[in-house]
Amino acid sequence: MSDDAVLYVDDDDSDILLMECAWKKAGLRNALHIVRDGREAMDYLDGKAQFADRAAYPMPGLVLLDMQLPKIHGLQLLNWIREHPATRALRVIVLSSSTLDRDIKATRMLGITDYWVKSGEQGALVRMLAELESLL
Repeated sequence: MSDDAVLYVDDDDSDILLMECAWKKAGLRNALHIVRDGREAMDYLDGKAQFADRAAYPMPGLVLLDMQLPKIHGLQLLNWIREHPATRALRVIVLSSSTLDRDIKATRMLGITDYWVKSGEQGALVRMLAELESLL
């Protein structure tokens, strides 16, 4: 397991709290950085605005991405990630409540690492996060 930071992109306070608790329960030592919309995620990945200090906001080794985001939708953000040389190879796991084939296919076409369906249950999220050790 590396020390790579993980960027979590989600605007839902309940999901963020659930993630923070599950992250601790899973025993992950990687820094978890949280942004709340697609624009903030772009700024973070570009090292712009309040994220310019790479010591405080390192380039992540993995992005956990919700699709339903304000300002810039998750699919637009994922497309942006894949178009930019600095982020093109970045591993991205989509966390979504959608089980629709069209949503899953749309993200897979953009080269995601995996697609996880949110359950809203902390135990399920802890089990999913345990799988991250092999990716970090």
